[in-house]
Amino acid sequence: MATIKDVAERAGVAPSTVSYVLSGSRKISEDTRRAVQTAIDELGYHPRASARTLRSSRTNVLALAVPRVPGEYRAIDGRFAIDVTDAARGHGYDVLLITEGDGAGALRRVARSGLADAAVLMAVEERDPRIGVLHELGFPAALLGHDDHAALPWTDLDWEVAVALAVRETAAAGHRRIVFLSSAEHEMAARRGYAVRGLDGARRATAETGAEVRVLSSHRDPERLGRRLREALAVRPAPTALVVQDLILLPHLLDAVSSAGLRVPEDLSVVLVGSLPDELGIRHLPRIDLPVAEMSTAVARLAIDAISAGSDGRPPSSQEPTAAPAPTAPADAPHHLIEPRMAGPAIAPPPSG
Repeated sequence: MATIKDVAERAGVAPSTVSYVLSGSRKISEDTRRAVQTAIDELGYHPRASARTLRSSRTNVLALAVPRVPGEYRAIDGRFAIDVTDAARGHGYDVLLITEGDGAGALRRVARSGLADAAVLMAVEERDPRIGVLHELGFPAALLGHDDHAALPWTDLDWEVAVALAVRETAAAGHRRIVFLSSAEHEMAARRGYAVRGLDGARRATAETGAEVRVLSSHRDPERLGRRLREALAVRPAPTALVVQDLILLPHLLDAVSSAGLRVPEDLSVVLVGSLPDELGIRHLPRIDLPVAEMSTAVARLAIDAISAGSDGRPPSSQEPTAAPAPTAPADAPHHLIEPRMAGPAIAPPPSG
């Protein structure tokens, strides 16, 4: 790992000059500053946030990794960010938000620089590359969602059971032709855990109930999603129920239903899976809420427990990177799996005739 002395030698300056560039405590010429920054970039040097304190100290910061696409808004990300922050504060921790797309590079920078003691990962993918970085650096972490291969602490709603429950309850209300709006195509392609498990639940419930369940992939483009849904609802004989897992564009979905001339629930029952608790605009719909507060409380505790479990007298973030450890069985890692529950009004039966 590069040191400040290595940077100084590469830039042709004294180590103290590198420190001044990093801290901004003295005026440095633009040419010198540029030379130092070039050396830092070439060597991959990461100044330690903990260098100003004792090596045995901790930052009392958790890094929350929330992959984001610029310009896209997901209410669920903001809700988790707030609730995880509240839960962390209950343990005396602050939260550093990481929004880089793949997150691997940012996690590497945070772990090596000592900016945080542990990470919390959202939008977990199957064989998530961020998890490899965490293993490589020996950096403690917990997951919101889970990867069966990760061997890390995690908490999650049981998405397979949740979607299966919603489809079963819809079929039990008398619906035999159901459209299941799965997660968006890019989430399925990324093998996000909730997307894959939700689809598994729909298939399982289809086999159990014998109902005709058409799987319709969601899309991040509202217009394309609206067209897909209108086409699915125009099939004859018409579906009488819509089970929705991808709720990011829910207002657009309901507009598409209305533009098709259908009333909810008189003509079409709409059942939600993974809705935000206490969201006023959906109180009239049967649903399975995502237990955001419970998950946030659990993941903060799991991450902080991982810090203590990984400590050898120094904070895990200050330890030198090691080779990735041999994976242990996922069952060895603590987890918190949440059983889904139906909420809201009963699912209306299909229209007569």
